[in-house]
Formats: sequence, structure tokens, C-alpha cells
Amino acid sequence: MHRTNDLPRQHHIPHDQLVIFEDVYENQNTAMQAKTQIERQPEEQPSTYQPLPSIWTGEDSELLERLLLFYPRKVPKRILDATVNGGRFWKGSTRKVIGMDIAYSHRPGLVGDNTIMPFADSVFDVIVYDPPHIPNQGKDKLKDFNTRFGLGQRSPKEFGYTFSHLYPPFMKEAYRTLIPEGVLFCKIADYIHHHQYQWAHIELIRSANEAGFRACDCIVKTRSAPIVDPRWKTAHHSRRQHSYWIIFRKSAKCE
Repeated sequence: MHRTNDLPRQHHIPHDQLVIFEDVYENQNTAMQAKTQIERQPEEQPSTYQPLPSIWTGEDSELLERLLLFYPRKVPKRILDATVNGGRFWKGSTRKVIGMDIAYSHRPGLVGDNTIMPFADSVFDVIVYDPPHIPNQGKDKLKDFNTRFGLGQRSPKEFGYTFSHLYPPFMKEAYRTLIPEGVLFCKIADYIHHHQYQWAHIELIRSANEAGFRACDCIVKTRSAPIVDPRWKTAHHSRRQHSYWIIFRKSAKCE
């Protein structure tokens, strides 16, 4: 485990946004010694009715801000991005965020494993999770696709070339570290791999339900260009040009 002070900052998230609150740690020795000022915010979210579209064509960062305004019962003060990667979800955001990633190369605020989190119970208002979507993938037109979207990790044969084995341990930790009524935002995409359709979003929901979460909503996020591989010669499935943002709540009810 590395402390934030030891790591360079990523360019997407300003220095004053990558914060670690000392009292969220189960082991106080792992906490930063930096002091963080948190602006006073109203406890309740605005009550005005502003419906959220079920299909989103804009950027993830814009959608995530809308989610943060729409779903939490109170203004979230402690937010964990458990797969911060390059920090693209927080582009242009002024929110205070703990950015954690298992890969040192992404220069996260905290290098750590989201299946064994170093935090105390019931400390976060919101957790954001964006697991690898496509194991052992082809190439995309964007040169930094793997860095931006976390698709560089390879899935072993014993897990059927999928990442569904990562969901249960993460969900247990997310449930443990969220406050009651806390919200979990997950971005996930189904995919074709080894000639089989992989229902990743169903596996994710199943793992969340088993951990105690209630699935409350789903936003379909579209993208203009699917991943392609020059080795593909015949199409048997439709091109994947969308992903899902699934909203879970640590509660027996959604409303």
C-alpha cells in the first residue's frame, strides 16, 4: 500500500480533489497526515424534480455528476472511486474524491486492492466502480484506450476468460464500507468473447444482490465506435456500442 504523498498526481484530477480522509481507515497507521478542508454543504439534496434520461449519449463524467445529484439522499461528502484508472470520470469535477486503483502506473491517489479495502466500516456515501469490461481484447482506434478504460488486464482460462470472479469480493467490501442508504454506481458492459455472449451486467447484479445491495436503476450509455479487431472476418452478433451504469443502494428499498 502506498500513500498518496508518495505518488505523482494524475492530470485529470486536481491536487486538491484527490483527498484521503484520515478517519475512513480501519488501520489509522495507513492514513495520510494531510489536513483536508471540506466545504459546508446542505445535508439534503435539492428537491426539484429533474428527471434523468435512461439513455445517455454524452460523456461519462457528465453523467456521473448527474447521478451524484440525483440518487444520494443527502449531498455526498465522502466519495470513493474504487477503480479510478486515469481519472476520466472526474474530468472537470470539483468534488473531493478518494481515487484508488490497483495499478501504480495510473498514478492513483491510493494504490490498493478494491477486494480488500483498507477502510473502516460504513464510511463512504458513494462508491464508484468501473471494472475491466473486455478481457484479452482487440484494438481500438484510440491509442490510449487501455489506459483510459482499464482494458489492458487479461483474464485467465480458469475463470472462463471473464472478470465475473472479481465482482463478489468487491461487492462485499463495497457493502461493508458504504453507509446505510449509501449508493454504489457501477459501469459495466456485456461483450462477446470466445464465441460466447458474456452477460457481465447480469453477473454484476447477481453479485450485488448476494452482498445485500438492492439494484435500483439502470442508465444505458452509448458510444460512437465499438472495439474492433482486424482478425474478425465474420459477424455473428451485433456490435457492442453501449454500456450500462447500474445504480445500487445499501438499503431494503430504492425510494
